[in-house]
Amino acid sequence: VQLQASGGGLVQDGGSLRLSCAASGSSFGSDAWVWFRQAPGKQREWIASITSLGTTNFADSVQGRFSLSRDNSKNLVYLQMNGLKPEDTAVYYCNIKGRWGQGTLVTVSS
Repeated sequence: VQLQASGGGLVQDGGSLRLSCAASGSSFGSDAWVWFRQAPGKQREWIASITSLGTTNFADSVQGRFSLSRDNSKNLVYLQMNGLKPEDTAVYYCNIKGRWGQGTLVTVSS
């Protein structure tokens, strides 16, 4: 199983980014995708997940600003991030089947 995350970058306060994560090497239609992030000097934290049926859950810190979708035909998941804040600055990681992507850096400038 290999995961490839992309879409990170530098954005201004209030801006938007869409992260994606592609999986290969197995079948993922029945598994939940999970996103975590790790800010500088902090522990990795869970922020969002989407089940195989499309049910989503979000951490309070991103609820209402982030959304998730998945394309099972392409083994992809998308994390749409709106209303970004400087405190959202972190490396974002996708996870499925217990495997981690390499992370993609999101930097939000004030």
